[in-house]
Amino acid sequence: MRIFDTRWHGPHGIGRFSSEIHGRLAGFSPIEMRGRPSSPLDPLRLSRHLRAVRPDLFFSPGYNAPLGAPCPFVFCIHDLNHLCVRQNSSPLKRAYYELIIRPGVRRARAVLTVSEFSRNAICEWAGVTPERVANVGNGVSEVFRTEGPVHPGPGRPYFLHVGNHRPHKNFDGLLRAFAASRLPGSFALVSTGRPSDEVRRTVARLRLTDSLTFMPEVSDDQLAALYRGALALAFVSLYEGFGLPIVEAMACGTPVLSSNVASMPEVAGDAAILVDPTDTDAIREGLERLAGDEALRQELRSRGLERAKLFSWEKTARKVAEALEQFA
Repeated sequence: MRIFDTRWHGPHGIGRFSSEIHGRLAGFSPIEMRGRPSSPLDPLRLSRHLRAVRPDLFFSPGYNAPLGAPCPFVFCIHDLNHLCVRQNSSPLKRAYYELIIRPGVRRARAVLTVSEFSRNAICEWAGVTPERVANVGNGVSEVFRTEGPVHPGPGRPYFLHVGNHRPHKNFDGLLRAFAASRLPGSFALVSTGRPSDEVRRTVARLRLTDSLTFMPEVSDDQLAALYRGALALAFVSLYEGFGLPIVEAMACGTPVLSSNVASMPEVAGDAAILVDPTDTDAIREGLERLAGDEALRQELRSRGLERAKLFSWEKTARKVAEALEQFA
């Protein structure tokens, strides 16, 4: 018996990876266990469960490694965000990585990740050879395509930000760049994610209230329509293990402005404008270039559509299956 930790399914990056891979991976039963896999206590509960059921292999699409080695297991570390981004870290999170994840990397039959950037970072941090960590990449769901409804937005051309507003997403930097540009008034900014009180205060301080629309909960169909209606995606994170919105936007024919750090150049290739996410002027200039240059947008559309073809969940699932067979 092989077990897949389906508790990771959900409307987020790991959740999408989990559900897309599970639907394409043969021979795995869903885990018969409740509780959040991201809980600090889950490794202990998971170990007890695995000792009781004794599977031939346990696979987790997230970073919950069982304590000890109750059975052969493979798990996926999408990035080292909680270690590399100071604002997202805490003593508890660092302890979890040191006491659970690092030993788990060494005990696992293999570790999967989603980019060469993350693969190199994991190997260096955990002190394992590259052969122990497989880069399986990410895919683009079929809903993200050029055909389909187009979201009207706020009634004027808009840039789209996709993701939450945690510090590494650099939403504050995007807001400052947009406020410093010539764009507010003629152009708008639409963001998914539920804004915190702090974000709302920043929006008010920058006098962007009339230029910013939040859409906290959107379905995949709604998100695809938002991509198709956007002038461009503005995705200027400080850190990403992959950056799914980049290829989702490209698959919808939407030009992309992204960052020149972490995994984003690897994912975007030459099909996006890449800027230093710590440089407000660079972000501003990127936004203004996209707003004022139709020929540039058309060129990025064409390049993006070709780039997006490199990423599919079928290819990712095949790499996952190959890694599981090789190492398990």
